[in-house]
Amino acid sequence: MNETLELTNPGVLIPLLRRHGFYTRKSLGQHFLISRAALEAIIAACALDDGLPVLEIGPGIGAVTRALAERGAAVTAVELDARAIAVLGETVGGFPAVAIVQGDILTLDVAALLGERSWTVVGNLPYYITTPIIARVLEHAAHIRRAVFMVQREVADRLAAAPGGKTYGALSVFVQVYAAVERVAKVPKGAFLPPPTVDSAVVRLTMRSEPLVPPALRESFFTLVHAAFGQRRKTLENALANAGILGGERAAVAAALRAAGIDPGRRGETLAIDEYLRLAEQVMAR
Repeated sequence: MNETLELTNPGVLIPLLRRHGFYTRKSLGQHFLISRAALEAIIAACALDDGLPVLEIGPGIGAVTRALAERGAAVTAVELDARAIAVLGETVGGFPAVAIVQGDILTLDVAALLGERSWTVVGNLPYYITTPIIARVLEHAAHIRRAVFMVQREVADRLAAAPGGKTYGALSVFVQVYAAVERVAKVPKGAFLPPPTVDSAVVRLTMRSEPLVPPALRESFFTLVHAAFGQRRKTLENALANAGILGGERAAVAAALRAAGIDPGRRGETLAIDEYLRLAEQVMAR
């Protein structure tokens, strides 16, 4: 095992890729981290002192994987690109607590990987499938204590957005039902090789002990959320009626909104999660 392998150093990274005949694929959203500061921000956000095992999504050539292992973490890394497996063999193969799984996190049996333990999840997420991966992780929130993701900065803003702003939307509500969201660090596009076209950010999702919406109301709740944001320029009364809520009857929609203590003339982007929850209760009762 090479004790001095600094994978965020382009002088180390580029020869490594050349030795393996590895070239990045735009179709896989491959951008390798060359910022030690960003790497340290990710590792710090993982809070490894609690001893939880780490599930890494998309280790690439292993910069984060190696940094985690060097600090004593047990890492299970899921990598889609078969070409990266040989590179990972060189960069992290000497760490007995690192297991590499070749596969797609969107189709793998994540429950079987997690078992009954609690985990930290970490990943530099490809921009084109960020939302599906986050949704996949939240499906297993009961066995995950926190998730630390590198995402497009615009997505980070949406994840952490509060009601009333332009960045607040259905994704904000969905994620915040399951987790508290923190922005950890801004990461400029120059921190990657090759550089992407936009800046990135590190976010940490700390899972709630219980989701803010009980299971019996989730279908109704998220139907309302998507209906409200599907026509976000319209008033709630119009947006929900147009989406067929309560049979599309505007009077019934307005009555449900008023019963929930919500002005029918408000727009979806102004409602907090507890207000959507009250509205879901009223819709379910009718």
